[in-house]
Amino acid sequence: MQQLHPYWRMDYIEAPRYPASKRPFSELPALGNDQAALIVHRTRLSYLVLNRFPYNPGHLLAVPFRDVSDIDDLTPEERADLMEIIVWGKGLLRRTLKPDGFNVGFNLGSASGGSISHLHAHIVPRWTGDNNFMPVLGRTRILPQALDATWKRLIAGTAKSAGKSSQPSASAKAKRPRKTTRKKR
Repeated sequence: MQQLHPYWRMDYIEAPRYPASKRPFSELPALGNDQAALIVHRTRLSYLVLNRFPYNPGHLLAVPFRDVSDIDDLTPEERADLMEIIVWGKGLLRRTLKPDGFNVGFNLGSASGGSISHLHAHIVPRWTGDNNFMPVLGRTRILPQALDATWKRLIAGTAKSAGKSSQPSASAKAKRPRKTTRKKR
């Protein structure tokens, strides 16, 4: 077997990790630092966050602010908002990362692979040929970009899309708990 030399992986390996929590989706929005939390976008009722254990670069989670475990537990307004943020996140990924396709879905219940009992949707960008031998034979995923770098790229894409129809309405913006904060390094 030939040796693999993914030198960029060290940045990912050494990146700070969010401490383990029983309620991470409830705690993340309250951190007060969206970059540290990897929150990309907020609406009045839900938010988008980069998955800390992604299948692919840009793997987003759409999460309602209210702590519920199933779609049935959402109000009609929360369901509509969650679907809108899923569509918005998919558009953001299309503009910024230019994937060839997407996997979008929910894992409802532990038997479906749901590891955290808080409703969230996965938005996974896919590229032709992105599923190589590593996940199949080595049970290892190779991510070509660190989470912090992906977050910065998506935030830049969010800023560029200001004023476009893919942005939430002015009334939705006014109802947000607070704006995304960015910390300079």
